[in-house]
Amino acid sequence: MTPPPIFDNQNYIPSGKLQDKVVIVSGGDSGIGRAVSVLFAKEGADIVIVYLNEHEDANVTKQLVEGYGRRCLLLAGDLRNEGFSSQIVQHTLQTFGKIDVLINNCGVQFPQNSILDITAKQLRDTFETNIFSFFYLTKAVLPYLEANSSIINTTSVTAYEGKKDLIDYSSTKGAISVFTKSLALSLADQKIRVNAVAPGPIWTPLIPASFTEEQVEVFGTDTPLKRAGQPFEVAPAYLYLASDDARYVTGQVIHVNGGTIV
Repeated sequence: MTPPPIFDNQNYIPSGKLQDKVVIVSGGDSGIGRAVSVLFAKEGADIVIVYLNEHEDANVTKQLVEGYGRRCLLLAGDLRNEGFSSQIVQHTLQTFGKIDVLINNCGVQFPQNSILDITAKQLRDTFETNIFSFFYLTKAVLPYLEANSSIINTTSVTAYEGKKDLIDYSSTKGAISVFTKSLALSLADQKIRVNAVAPGPIWTPLIPASFTEEQVEVFGTDTPLKRAGQPFEVAPAYLYLASDDARYVTGQVIHVNGGTIV
């Protein structure tokens, strides 16, 4: 990518907000997931990175996490298969003995000019990756979460604005937002907090992989801040929601979108 995404804020001063916590991050190999993994490692967490098949990206993120003195477990597989979530939990418990935070972050998008161009296969792939996987992994992790644990879901500004060439993707992100609110109500008595982050246009590998060169050229310039955001600018929202700073926050969505009013 030119320019490469910025996933690490070199000026950030950690304060141990997640000291010795164990965090699972789906889609943690690159983009926002990488930025979150790196920031959480700075704050003292051990990281489990779940990803599909981008082994090179995942190993780079692992090296970054370990560079900040924390442990990192890489688990490759397809989260569209419910059984893989049980394997993730098993490997995490064998390695770290507990789970404190779950970040459901994996996602795909396939722009199409018309709903008529969205095949049944694309529709299934988008929903199975973007929302079914959140159900599967949450169900697998939940029996091992204790009070004051946190679940954080990645939704999108498209859940609130819509996007004409991302009808199926936007629909899954809307589902994630309501999933977050409903699950927060369901788990409130267990003192498990559930929140979401809704990024706007963030410069990640998903963007040049999804859009034309002309679209990439102007990506993010329609926001009030007139630019795309960097992954490291989104990660602190996840940190806030994962930490004790947000112990009275559940069922909420934090919008990190360059000023777009939703």
